[in-house]
Amino acid sequence: MTVLAISTWDVYSTFDSKPLLGTDRPLAITPTRIGFSTAGAFEPPVATDNPIVVSVSAATVGTGAEDLAFNLDLSSFTQRRIGSAVFEITQDGSPPGEIASVSVGANGTVQGRYTNGQTRDLGQVILATFRNPNGLDSVGDNMWVETIASGQSALAAPGDGLNGTIGSGRVEESNVDMSQELVQMIVQQRNYQANAQSIKTQDQILQTLINLR
Repeated sequence: MTVLAISTWDVYSTFDSKPLLGTDRPLAITPTRIGFSTAGAFEPPVATDNPIVVSVSAATVGTGAEDLAFNLDLSSFTQRRIGSAVFEITQDGSPPGEIASVSVGANGTVQGRYTNGQTRDLGQVILATFRNPNGLDSVGDNMWVETIASGQSALAAPGDGLNGTIGSGRVEESNVDMSQELVQMIVQQRNYQANAQSIKTQDQILQTLINLR
């Protein structure tokens, strides 16, 4: 036996002020009836409590989005003897947005941040390693190509194996010890001066020998 609900309501489905009932074609208004018991619990006045099926084609939406299709389940509704109030709003979509910024993670993942607050992975930077990097052939503009001497490239994500990680937004700095290199430069300069002085002395000796008669 089905117990009829004490309080009943008729639910109308519309899109752009046009009635819908499982399709985007205007139909005669046929509401879905729901009801509640004296305790406020959902209690359909008919033998079924199937959700309301809403389907709108992309042509009708007219925004370039895909077909709009979802089920409206009212079985969790309750009725209280007070004025209507919204207790919670949840959504699984987001408004349109444009890309606002791009960042690159340590593992090479390129993320785009949009003006609607969404973040999406756009791609990943892959690193190539070679058995013999010194065998690469320079083609100019700081670009290199693989050769037989370098071996084929091994592609992998940053951080995998022996690959290093990517530092986004950092300025590349030299890893040369400037103090040590300055000392070496001074030593080389002194060696050059000593060699030059030795050559000058030999030249003077030869010139003296030539002048002896």
